[in-house]
Amino acid sequence: MHRRDFFRSPAVLEPPGLPPHSPGDLSLIRVSRRAMATTFEVAVPFGTPDALAAAEDALDLIDEIEDQLTVYRDSSEVARLNATAFGRSVPVAGNLFDLLTQCAEWTRDTAGGFDIAVGALIASWAMHKREGRIPPPGDLATARANSGTRHVMLDARTRSVKYARPHLALNFGSVGKGYALDRAAEMMRTRWGIGSALLHGGGSSVRAVGTPPGQPRGWPVAVKHPSGDGLLGTIYLQDQGLGTSAATFQFFEFAGRRYGHVLDPRTGGPATGTESASVVAPTAAQADALSTAFFVQGADAATEYIQPRQGLAALILRTDRPAADILTSPPGNR
Repeated sequence: MHRRDFFRSPAVLEPPGLPPHSPGDLSLIRVSRRAMATTFEVAVPFGTPDALAAAEDALDLIDEIEDQLTVYRDSSEVARLNATAFGRSVPVAGNLFDLLTQCAEWTRDTAGGFDIAVGALIASWAMHKREGRIPPPGDLATARANSGTRHVMLDARTRSVKYARPHLALNFGSVGKGYALDRAAEMMRTRWGIGSALLHGGGSSVRAVGTPPGQPRGWPVAVKHPSGDGLLGTIYLQDQGLGTSAATFQFFEFAGRRYGHVLDPRTGGPATGTESASVVAPTAAQADALSTAFFVQGADAATEYIQPRQGLAALILRTDRPAADILTSPPGNR
């Protein structure tokens, strides 16, 4: 489950229609690098001490996280885990165990709308090759039986992982970029003292550090319409993450029907009914996870999830409506 260019930050790309004195008017130091099959960029206001070194350090950390989480390199920790964890406990790095624990909580809280234990499903649809195919019913049934976080056993005492199904495989494509941005942003703040920056991965996962100079409202990020025609709105971020899910660019067609790349872990097939789901959350990882869940489950489920919780907002465009639903946590919950 990959993401692509559904956000454009006025701080970086300067789209039209910005408020006066927006970050688009700032002088920024921008450093970018390829990672996780996309382009990551760090933007820091010009004049910030150690800005270039901090940005390079952040991108180095993102490279390290990719080396750990990718399933496309046999040497990665997650690839080794997928190859060895069936029927036996495998100790993992502390940060990976913490991420697995958090992902399991999001899976539980979204009733399976978000789930990283879908490697078998992704393979059955050939989504990992970015090709796409209709899996035979038997193959799909087998893939469904070998998917789901319910089959992943986490031992907090030994910080180890065991799989209960033989072909189960984790895939962090729906949360890895946000997680990497969170780690990089925290490192920039604690190691380098950076108090203002904007980081993004492919434009679709965003993490704000502080606010732009002279802009207490936050970093404005314009959310593109998935058709590419205009904007759905502008969101201001301050020490928050923003993530989006859509199937605009990654899909395949068969017998006149279009199949998107975002799979519904509950059914095993591509999600339907939503054009795009954008989420603001305290972290970019949570925003990525929830945008995937809300894309799969739709606006009604997103409303039910957001209402009792703090610090969340979503912009969801349904396939059958021209305007996006705007959802926010009630004021008393913020």
